[in-house]
Amino acid sequence: GLCILLLYTSPLSCLANFSKAKELVYKIKEGLPRGTFIGAIGVDLNLDFNAKPPFLFNLAQKKVNEQYVTLNNTTGELYTSATEIDRETLCPDNSEVKACVLSLDVLVLPQQYFQLVKVKIVIEDVNDNRPKFPVDEIILTVPENSPVNARYAVEQSAVDPDLGLHGVQTYWLVNDFGVFTLDVEENDGGELTPFLIVTETLDRETQAEYVTDIIAEDGGAPPLLGAATLKIQISDVNDNCPKFTETHLNITVHGNTSKGAPIARLHAYDPDLGANAQISYAYSERVPRETRSLFHLDSNTGIIKLAGKIESGTAPHYKLTVLANGPGCIPAVTTVTLNIIKMLTGPPAIIPRYIALEKDGVVYLKESEPALSPIAFYTVKNVGSNQKVDCHLEGSGPFRLSPYQLIKNEYLLETTEALDYETAQEFDLIIVANNSQGLVIKAFLKIQVLDENDNAPVFQQSIVELTIEENNPPNTFLTQFQATDQDSDSRGEVIYLLGGDAPGIFELDRVTGVLIVTTSLDREEKETYRFIVRALDQGTPRKESIATVVLTVQDCNDNSPRFINKDFTFFVPENFPGYGEIGVLSVRDADAGENGWVALSILNGTDIFMIDTGRGILRAKTSLDREQQGTYQLWVEAVDGGEPPLSSVTMVTVLLLDVNDNPPIVLFPQSNLSYMLVLPSTLPGTSITEVYAVDKDTGMNAVIAYSIIKRKGGEPGSFAIDAQTGNITLKRELSNRGLCSLLVKVSDHGQPEPLYSTVMVNFFVNETVSNESYIQSLLTREADIEVEEKPWFTGQMKEGPERYELFPCQPVLIALSATCLGLFLLVVMLTSYICCKRLKKHRKKTKLETEIPLKITHESVHVVNRKIRQISNL
Repeated sequence: GLCILLLYTSPLSCLANFSKAKELVYKIKEGLPRGTFIGAIGVDLNLDFNAKPPFLFNLAQKKVNEQYVTLNNTTGELYTSATEIDRETLCPDNSEVKACVLSLDVLVLPQQYFQLVKVKIVIEDVNDNRPKFPVDEIILTVPENSPVNARYAVEQSAVDPDLGLHGVQTYWLVNDFGVFTLDVEENDGGELTPFLIVTETLDRETQAEYVTDIIAEDGGAPPLLGAATLKIQISDVNDNCPKFTETHLNITVHGNTSKGAPIARLHAYDPDLGANAQISYAYSERVPRETRSLFHLDSNTGIIKLAGKIESGTAPHYKLTVLANGPGCIPAVTTVTLNIIKMLTGPPAIIPRYIALEKDGVVYLKESEPALSPIAFYTVKNVGSNQKVDCHLEGSGPFRLSPYQLIKNEYLLETTEALDYETAQEFDLIIVANNSQGLVIKAFLKIQVLDENDNAPVFQQSIVELTIEENNPPNTFLTQFQATDQDSDSRGEVIYLLGGDAPGIFELDRVTGVLIVTTSLDREEKETYRFIVRALDQGTPRKESIATVVLTVQDCNDNSPRFINKDFTFFVPENFPGYGEIGVLSVRDADAGENGWVALSILNGTDIFMIDTGRGILRAKTSLDREQQGTYQLWVEAVDGGEPPLSSVTMVTVLLLDVNDNPPIVLFPQSNLSYMLVLPSTLPGTSITEVYAVDKDTGMNAVIAYSIIKRKGGEPGSFAIDAQTGNITLKRELSNRGLCSLLVKVSDHGQPEPLYSTVMVNFFVNETVSNESYIQSLLTREADIEVEEKPWFTGQMKEGPERYELFPCQPVLIALSATCLGLFLLVVMLTSYICCKRLKKHRKKTKLETEIPLKITHESVHVVNRKIRQISNL
């Protein structure tokens, strides 16, 4: 719009600007996707993008140009649009000499920067078209007498719209049959024409047609191919001449033979086709005209008929020389000798009456006709009452001529067995009648067997076993089926179909019998495919046969070994014997054979553990101790036997279960010879000290129970111990001073037998400690320890850690025990009374001995108190 405005307001200035138009040329490949960068107009024009106001870029013809390119209005960058540029569509008449150019007009605005930029985008060719023949089937006719190196142009050459090397570069044949080759000629315009060259002698009678594919290949990388069916038809030339099937015939003609009756049939053949195979029969010039008029020769069929009447003056013998003429050939020659038997009354006459279809003396029989099918009745006439006639059949084939029931001189010609077109197509029969006078007459009959669809196609193999490796590419060729049908014409044409049990991944070409698999197979999904293939002919009704296909998918090593668990955890009691079975690692490999063989190995911890490779059993080489290490983590690798081998790794955790193999360890008191000062003024219920022990085991094996099992010195029942904490508490006031020792049993709750330890807890009951050596002497002095009280579990047989079994007493034993118990109590009471008196005297004496060493200085008291505090802290 701005440009048009300038044309009206200042045309000279506008024209001056257009005269300064610049041209930019860019080259791109055809077929580029949307958004591909072509060029930067502003950068290539060296514009200063810092200028104010900024530059603007516009396409002059947007509707046309924006179909292929897009322009950034601020940067001037050109990109391809959504419509891919096809060089062949854009420049249909373009040649290699003249480039394909897309021209654009770009306006640079605003007015103070205005200029017109001519942009040319050269579209370069890519190999995006494959050669294509104008027809799918090319028919080329080659005479069979073509000399070696004869050349025949294939006029329907392929066309490739690409240029240069991307166009057609060469042609080749898929199959040359060893008798052809292909040459390529280039004309002045650069066009290539393929020529078929004959390399060997041709014979139409041996093979009349050759069918192959002609391939056109361009020069791209990779090259693209085009194909068409090339049908080479060998045209016939007259290179064969007629030949008689018999070079000499002896024929007997009876005098009563009716005029026009056929007396002989000549047959010559020529393997050529059409006009080259046309045969005409004629008498040789040596045959007199009178003979020709008596015996007429049909020039087309070769049938000799009696044209006149045999009279008394007729010669007894005639020799006929017959020629078989073909175009451009030397005639074939055969000799027919006619023996004339003259009879006044006439010989027997054979009159045929046809039951089967007959035309021109030829009877047509279907091969489906059963045995004993009637063909014709033959009546022998001119037989006197005194004459005896013998009628019989000459010729080969499943036929017989026999008298019909009791009717005189009537004979029935019939088949003796079913006919088979595939074995013999025609038969020549002669019905011969002899009378008693030795006269003979013959009647000729030709039987043509009509083909029917009585043969089903036959596969070369009824079971086709195939193998293929798994992971095959799609559309892999498997095999080509071939079935033959002995029937003629369409009845012998075979098509191939897949059975209903065939999976959909298989495809079968109905004409060629080529079987392919359209997808990649996986042996682990399915290893064997079994289905049928049908071969059908084109007869009515159709007949078919089947072949069974057994396809075995061979294994490839495409599966790694897989453990049944992501990881494994085994619980094993400690002290488990060495080489005992800890657990089994189950691993599977979906592959077969060596690809599925799996070997296990431990990646770490091999100095302690080992694994049975075959069975996957994990064992420890030595006995394990939970107290040293309670958990082991192993990495086990499974490797298959494939090439290359595949592997997987799993983690195995071995957890040791505790066994009660450690007795409690007493940490405090540290020694049986340690002691603690207990003031006589200590109040009952005061916690004096505690016994502290640990057990390296876990669970119930580490649960500790404390009990006082023996004492020495002190008053009975003065101290009590908490069974769970080991805390020793004063239960009553202390009246006696001196050393008191408690034997404490520290027992766990382990099964099946608890373990225990003992420790001596010593208390020195006094206000102070004045003579440690004296106390140590008391600690080391050996003396009996009296049982202060029963263990905590006594009387609780069912609850305590130790179990005692009651002796099953009988009533008599119970009575004796009660008597003994009474006597025992009486003795105890008397003894206690005596001991109490002695104890009073002993206390007085002991008090005097104890008070003497306790008289210590003030400084000594502080030292003793400090040691007491240290012991208390312990």
